[in-house]
Amino acid sequence: MATMLTINGEQKSFDAPADMPLLWVLRDILGMTGTKYGCGIAQCGACTVHVEGRPVRSCVLPVGALNGRSITTIEGVAASPAGAKVQKAWLDLEVIQCGYCQSGQIMSAAALLAATPEPSDAEIDVAMSGNICRCGTYVRIREAIRQVATGQKVAPQTLPNEAPNQAAATGQVLSFVRVEGVA
Repeated sequence: MATMLTINGEQKSFDAPADMPLLWVLRDILGMTGTKYGCGIAQCGACTVHVEGRPVRSCVLPVGALNGRSITTIEGVAASPAGAKVQKAWLDLEVIQCGYCQSGQIMSAAALLAATPEPSDAEIDVAMSGNICRCGTYVRIREAIRQVATGQKVAPQTLPNEAPNQAAATGQVLSFVRVEGVA
């Protein structure tokens, strides 16, 4: 039985088992490789897409639960005002290091800013808490979100060589990462 989804504004019909995660439909069946596989258990955020405008982890979301729903991926997020602004801020502030997690980070940030155009630091923390960046670009991610929210350009932030350990020890760099069982 064919499943029908609207992905980035286009109707897509495909055959896939109902229990196949949306991530694998996007990547393997539809060839849309911008959404990344990170952990397979919805803990890292690399696979984040929007379903009806809300951020979800596509690695655990069965495609059978989505028939007829509207999906936005990293390939289509720039069509939204918030998505376009987030992508521009990411480039302006040189957020990306290795880039692997960034599609999920951008998707979460775009959803936050679409729902809450001027988020507080606490709202940023909550919205971004499920996205892990192994390169530690959290300071730049927060600054990019603030730039979009305020409309004011922010100079790219860098830490001196000795600062990352000091910042991590005080919680500055990892301020919106929450790991279960760790205070």
